[in-house]
Amino acid sequence: MPGQAHDLRETVQLIEGISCELFLADRAFDANWLPQNLDASGIEPVIPPISNRMFPPAFDRHCYKWRHLIKNYFQKLKEFKRIALRSRNSDQSFSSMIYLAAAIINSR
Repeated sequence: MPGQAHDLRETVQLIEGISCELFLADRAFDANWLPQNLDASGIEPVIPPISNRMFPPAFDRHCYKWRHLIKNYFQKLKEFKRIALRSRNSDQSFSSMIYLAAAIINSR
């Protein structure tokens, strides 16, 4: 997304056709339509409500803690940013770099 655009704008296209059990997102993705779309696909949304909601929906706090681990893993992948930027000539080479970086991270 461009720098000033909100990520929620393109979420519809991103979640189209996905299949998973949980959808972990932060407060920025707290919109009424998103959990409805996810429920229709059989995906459980794990999105904390924004603080100014009058009737905040419940969410699984235990599962939300996993989001922190995922963010940490992506941060570790960003350590390999220099190499990844050089190998971005094609989707396959970029994908290969991600797999290589993940293998290095997991071997530590």
